[in-house]
Amino acid sequence: MSGSTPVAAKFEIHEMSMDKGVMRMPVPAGIEIKPGETIEPKSQSLHIMMTGLKQPIEKGKPFKASLVFEKAGTLDVDFTVEGVGATPRSARDTQSMHH
Repeated sequence: MSGSTPVAAKFEIHEMSMDKGVMRMPVPAGIEIKPGETIEPKSQSLHIMMTGLKQPIEKGKPFKASLVFEKAGTLDVDFTVEGVGATPRSARDTQSMHH
């Protein structure tokens, strides 16, 4: 449904789409994640946008946030900060398992 973090004033879920050659980033009312499923935010589709940064977000320095779910309540999470275009660690681990 939403989220928050001490490092930014606004924490929004966006979904990038193209409409007649124009990029749009609507804010969905929420994202359904069925039991046992996961989602992986990506910069060119579903992603989290933080604005009004209160401190620098630096590569290699994780930060905390909270995700708010309609039925599951609030879940505290740690974000890992990686370079632009980097493959997230979980994806690298998965890729190495599939030779």
